[in-house]
Formats: sequence, C-alpha cells, structure tokens
Amino acid sequence: MRMTSGADRAAGARAMLAPTATIAPNPTTGTVTFTALDHGVRVAGEVRGLVPGSEHGFHVHEKGDCGNNGEAAGGHFNPAGSVHGKFDAPGSHAGDLPSLVADANGVARFQVDDHSISLTDGAANNVIGRALVVHRDRDDLMSQPSGNSGPRIACTVIAKS
Repeated sequence: MRMTSGADRAAGARAMLAPTATIAPNPTTGTVTFTALDHGVRVAGEVRGLVPGSEHGFHVHEKGDCGNNGEAAGGHFNPAGSVHGKFDAPGSHAGDLPSLVADANGVARFQVDDHSISLTDGAANNVIGRALVVHRDRDDLMSQPSGNSGPRIACTVIAKS
C-alpha cells in the first residue's frame, strides 16, 4: 500500500458530461464531482436528459478520450485485472459505479463513497485523466467484460478541480 501526503492527493476532481452522437437527439448532460476522502473518493452529481424511469450503466473507463462517440475511452478502468460486477463488490472493476436511475423528470442524482479509486498522483487506481461514461442501457452486473450496458451516450474526461 502506497502512503501519500496531502500534497500527493488532489483535493477534488470534476467531470462535465456531454452527449455523444450515438443516439439522436441526445440531451444527456451532467456534472459529477470527485472528492478525496481518507480512504477513497466521494462521487456525487446529477445527470439530466435521460428517459424518465430508465436505468443506465455508469463507469470510469481506462483512457481519457471521448472520441468516436466515447469508444476511444476503451474498456472499464480495471488496474487490478478484476471481473466486471456490482459496485463495491469484492473483486469488481475499480471503474464500476452504481447504475444511474432517472426520476420522472429524466434526472439521476447520486452520491457514493468509492473505496476502490483515488485522486492520488501516481496511484494505480487514480481516476484523474480517465473517461467517465454513461451508457444507454442498464448494466446487468454479470456480462463480461462490461455488463452489456449498450452504447455510450455521454462522456467526459475527469479533471482536477
């Protein structure tokens, strides 16, 4: 385990989700904040423009590139070589986040403490500079390697705030 000082760890990061051209029209946008905790990162935010009552896969991806409708982001962020699964389940990808669930207005609000990622420079599980992706479909939490959650409908690169 790598010990870090406060100087090594970013205080926070921010992600501004923008729609891909995967579906048209696509009004999906959102703001997500990443706040360093003593043991992990608090991920909180809001995604708008979703179909009311819908559920969507939501993941950190390995590359910081949203080109080609989000496909350039690569697979799920998985520094430990784990299997895809439910958020916070032992052995799941570091990039696995809880699915987004839209309310009656097509808005998903969330806050979760993630103990498998960090904002620490040089750490294998650092998410700064990686892509954050919203998928069109729900994550089935079982299909390998990515949960069968469909095309990428919104994407951004996580940046220090």
